[in-house]
Formats: sequence, structure tokens, C-alpha cells
Amino acid sequence: MVHLDAEGTVVTLRFHAPYADGDERAYLDALEAIGAIERPFALMTVFGGRGGLSQPGEREQALWFKRTRARMDRLCLALAIVRPDASPEMATVFRKLWSFPVFATTDEEEARQRLQQELERHDG
Repeated sequence: MVHLDAEGTVVTLRFHAPYADGDERAYLDALEAIGAIERPFALMTVFGGRGGLSQPGEREQALWFKRTRARMDRLCLALAIVRPDASPEMATVFRKLWSFPVFATTDEEEARQRLQQELERHDG
């Protein structure tokens, strides 16, 4: 299942069970929608631990990272990655892509709280 909630200040992308055949395309389309957001936001991604994308999917995702990098750096205030296997090393990989704060956790509530702190920091 892939679900994008792009309303509000925290944009949430979910990709987890129950998985379906069209999930990879739905995920890549959700990335495109995130890349088109025209206002400041914080991003929370919630992944269920399923294996990676297909080779063409990985390539499309990499091209998205490259194509939207400047826009994301300008508009995304922070990224929280929620995964069952989240680790500090995972966040380090994504910090190489973008200049905004990135952190990884196994707990969605912790992610939401940390994003809220970053949003408050930008508002204050």
C-alpha cells in the first residue's frame, strides 16, 4: 500500500503492507507529487521493510533525487524516515543528498515529534 498525505505542514508518504502489484509505480508517482509541492513542508516517510525497488524503479528514484535536489533543499525543512530497520547510518546516507535535517527512527510518534520541533524552529 502506498499513500501520500500532502495536506498540512507535515507531508507523509507511506509504503507498507498490504503490498500490491502497482505499489512501485504509486511510490514513484508520490515522489513526483512531493517534488511538485510549492510551499515549505516537513516530510515523513513510513516504510514497512519490504525489499527494494526494481532496477528501473531504482533508476527513476535516483533521477528524481537529482532532478528535485535544489527544490527539496529550498522547501523541505526536515525529513524523518520511519522503518523497522532504521539506524543512524541510514540517515547519514540521506544527509549526503540534502542540506536539511534528516533522521531515521523505528517509531512514528518520535518522528512526528522531531519534525514538529524542526517546524517550530523555523517558525520561531
